[in-house]
Amino acid sequence: MTRRGAALTLYSKPGCHLCEELRARLDDLQPVLGFTLTEVDITSDAALFARYRYDIPVLLLDGVEIGRGRISDEDVRARCGAGAAGSAGSTGAAGSS
Repeated sequence: MTRRGAALTLYSKPGCHLCEELRARLDDLQPVLGFTLTEVDITSDAALFARYRYDIPVLLLDGVEIGRGRISDEDVRARCGAGAAGSAGSTGAAGSS
């Protein structure tokens, strides 16, 4: 069962290839899972930049962090209530460009 109306926030920055890849996959998943998506450029906020500079992309669900770095589609589906197998969260090393 999909948890429609979930709010995802993607912390990213320009030139981050992992951020761009995750954003594209989230755009594909959005119509299926029905979440809202807000992308925040961490370079526009000094506190966010200091906190996440080396950890982007960072994905939040309803304000709670659910993953950093390489985040799989299965993780997003599981966290949004689509019932995918596997644990949610970051599945690889954090990275940025």
